[in-house]
Amino acid sequence: MKNILELCLSPDLGGLELYMVRASHFLHEKVNVVSVINEAGKLEQYYKNSIYKYEKIKRHSPLLSILSAKKLASIIDENKIDVVHLHWTKDIPVAVLAKLFSKQKPKLVQTRNMTMTRFKDDFYHRFLYKNMDWMLPVTYQVQSQLEKFIPNDIRPKVEVLYMGAEAPILIDSQEKIKLKNSYKLGDSFIVGIVGRVEMEKGQYLVIEAIEKLIADNIDAKALIVGHAMDENYLISLKSEIKEKNLHNSIIFTGFTTEAQKLMQLCDCLVLATQRETFGLVLIEAMACGITVVCSDSGGPLEIVDDNETGLIFKTKDSADLYKKIKLLEENVALKNRLAHAGKEKSNAVFDSQKQFTKLQSILENM
Repeated sequence: MKNILELCLSPDLGGLELYMVRASHFLHEKVNVVSVINEAGKLEQYYKNSIYKYEKIKRHSPLLSILSAKKLASIIDENKIDVVHLHWTKDIPVAVLAKLFSKQKPKLVQTRNMTMTRFKDDFYHRFLYKNMDWMLPVTYQVQSQLEKFIPNDIRPKVEVLYMGAEAPILIDSQEKIKLKNSYKLGDSFIVGIVGRVEMEKGQYLVIEAIEKLIADNIDAKALIVGHAMDENYLISLKSEIKEKNLHNSIIFTGFTTEAQKLMQLCDCLVLATQRETFGLVLIEAMACGITVVCSDSGGPLEIVDDNETGLIFKTKDSADLYKKIKLLEENVALKNRLAHAGKEKSNAVFDSQKQFTKLQSILENM
């Protein structure tokens, strides 16, 4: 049986980080696995007081990353690790140094969640990638980028492995009513957006679309789920909302561990990111039977088939987003058809058990 180390030193909490948690929990049932997380991050809540083994290390600045690497190397040797599976691209230098410092010399595998936009043919990147063994891009678009920008003589093996969504825990009508009341949503048409609150995620586009819907006398509200990565951006959003007298129509939940429950309160869920590599929140919403609307760039185009399993709007175009949401509000049959087809596709293509079983096979057969 292989000994696997799941590594994520990201300080944030989003799709990438939660995927690492879910992967480690799945692998726990199949192999010996230990997770290594940032002692100053947000992931410990998913491990503390549980059956899942984990270690915390300090993530030092790039100039002091050797200290993080030495600590990681000691964990690798103590647990006789065969494979390190990392998720955050910024962890590659730490993982490579830890591999070289360790006695075990484990294989290194990265699930690649981020795009690659420039050639990696300098000395530094050649050093890193020649010490990597396998890269698992989350879309075919990312695969093509890896094959384009990493020279063939140092490129690790590349294989696409989609992220997967857990089977959702569906809430009943009574809990929906209770949650709707707690957020003062009433019987409005609810447009959800889930993710870190920052400009790149496009919450402002949803707010602009809601303003247009209200101007059309449509009773619509936005449920913005997630913690603020950029406080100045959040302040500017709230200031704009106040100026436009939209404070009763735009609800911020802040950080929550119940994002999946809140998705189920929505009539549609929007992914408005300018450049999304994959779009895990889309398949999670689809699995819940929620109609999705996404921007026309990146990974979402491998998830959503326009007018078949969801709707696609022009990136950064709130007027087009407004039109798509209005179409759903006015055409319940269309909304329901898209939701049903989206759920079927999520279950068939993006089921987490299927994807994690593939991951397990890759890690065990290296």
